[in-house]
Amino acid sequence: MERLLTASSPDRVYLDHAATTPILPAARAAMIEAMARWANPSSPHAEGRAARAALEEARRAVAAAYGWAGETLFTSGASESLAIAAQRALPARRIITAVEHDAVMRWAGPETVVLPVGADGIVSVEALAEALAGVPALVTVQWANSETGVRQPIAVIAAAVHAAGSLLLVDAAQMPAGADQDVAAQADFVALSAHKRGGPPGVGALLVRDLGTLTPTGGQERGYRAGTENVPAILGYAAALAEPEALAEHQRLRALLDDAVLRSGGEVIGAGSPRHAAIGAYRMPGVASFVQLIDFDAAGFAVSAGSACASGSMKPSHVLGAIGLPDAAKREVVRASFGRATTEEEVRALIAAWRSIARAKQRFVA
Repeated sequence: MERLLTASSPDRVYLDHAATTPILPAARAAMIEAMARWANPSSPHAEGRAARAALEEARRAVAAAYGWAGETLFTSGASESLAIAAQRALPARRIITAVEHDAVMRWAGPETVVLPVGADGIVSVEALAEALAGVPALVTVQWANSETGVRQPIAVIAAAVHAAGSLLLVDAAQMPAGADQDVAAQADFVALSAHKRGGPPGVGALLVRDLGTLTPTGGQERGYRAGTENVPAILGYAAALAEPEALAEHQRLRALLDDAVLRSGGEVIGAGSPRHAAIGAYRMPGVASFVQLIDFDAAGFAVSAGSACASGSMKPSHVLGAIGLPDAAKREVVRASFGRATTEEEVRALIAAWRSIARAKQRFVA
């Protein structure tokens, strides 16, 4: 595979793929080719019809990559997809979990029901069943938490949601294409993001099982999202999804990192829960996250604390608070996440850096 481009110099190690992963060569090539023959896909002339044909081919490709049999609406990304479903799905009530992405937390109003999770990071099914009693609702659940990697039991949640006559919106921005057939089979809405999967930023999709459950607004995208479609970016997204992700290798590398952190005196967040193969959250007791980030960055490693949309504030994570971490511990967690080009050599280098930073802060013995 061609080495992925990053803004980093060659001597740096990029391990923040959950925030964004570099654009794949195939996606870049598809975008460049599309830009060379760009036309408005809503125009009636031959050039417009050609752009429309390419757009619809990409629509089919994205749906097929996720095993989706319903409608596919292109958006600017997962945040917009979530907002469209949250604001325009027909059920009157809204139910979310306490560990949702900030993009969901922002539109949660005072009447939104927020479900607790256990120390394992998994939503309480009992609390869900209780919340579902009464008027139908839209239930929003993140497939895998972007901070901890903990995965929710989509099949169990979907069964409870549908038994109550409600609808399920899955935030699948972190989900590799084809990674969970329960989402394709049972979600009513699925929010996707291209830049998490090797496509360009600024494009994503909302998968909709039945357009009759979503209020239209007119304009493009079947009348559900106004604005000229970004055909070059959409074609880049479809091309990226055609490139497989190394899930088994990521699982192996994350297990290697998990084991090393535990043996070095650290803590693996969500260690006993089903987790995303490429996302790991780690606590270095006694060392603040921002100190770790500075030291890792100085050592040549790009890691993060919290989700990218909230980490700039450096405020304590609501996700870590929801799983019961004390205030001090919440401020000692960093995340490492892998991409297609991540190697064992890079992970072992991170392990060495983790131990070096821990020793320098006089907290652990390697």
